Amino acid sequence: MEDHYHYEDSLFPTSTLIPVTVICLLLFLVGVTGNAMTILIIQHFKDMKTTTNLYLSSMAVSDLVIFLSLPFDLYRLWKYTPWVFGELVCRLSHYINEGCTYATILHITALSVERYLAICFPLKAKVLATKQRVKFVILAMWGFALLSATPVIFLVGVEYDNDTHLDDSTRQCKPTRYAIASGLLHTTIWVSTVYFFCPMFCLIFLYGSIGRKLWRSKGDLQGPSAMGRKRSHKQTIKILGE
Repeated sequence: MEDHYHYEDSLFPTSTLIPVTVICLLLFLVGVTGNAMTILIIQHFKDMKTTTNLYLSSMAVSDLVIFLSLPFDLYRLWKYTPWVFGELVCRLSHYINEGCTYATILHITALSVERYLAICFPLKAKVLATKQRVKFVILAMWGFALLSATPVIFLVGVEYDNDTHLDDSTRQCKPTRYAIASGLLHTTIWVSTVYFFCPMFCLIFLYGSIGRKLWRSKGDLQGPSAMGRKRSHKQTIKILGE
């Protein structure tokens, strides 16, 4: 017989909560440990501070913050009401999650652009992809991501089942009634959708161009300079795989 027992104010049965919680805790441990080690290693060793690793280090910060906010999501799974962490934590947790998600997407796109330049335009890449420029791009991406997520601060909050009789046991951290009624919540959803599809189309174009470049280079792996071309071809594949 299926277990439909719900734990107190949770929206899900314990048969669902327990395995989901175990998986989330494992992801939390692996994610926090892995991203923290990535940041420490890249920052500690000077020779590790390549342009690619600068992107990876910054993206690890974003992922680390997302993992550190996971306990709040687990709390809401087990106890949807009441929300006990207050209005500020409610708004900031949603804002930080949204901003860091946007930042991660932008970092993945920027890394793909760097690989595209390194493979298809290696000479231009050496001039354009300097450490100082990469640091500026990273700051710009963080600024743009956090700015894009700003509306979330004003669209979520602590809501009650009945606004006229505020019962503390019904406190919930969720989109406000105003956000839903005004249509602003739908606008934010569209922004999130754009953040997903635009980078996806960009990645399809970039890796399609890289694949075409590698395919065409196969025909150049013959002749008196074949060994040099093969080394260059292997280096290109190595750059793509990093």
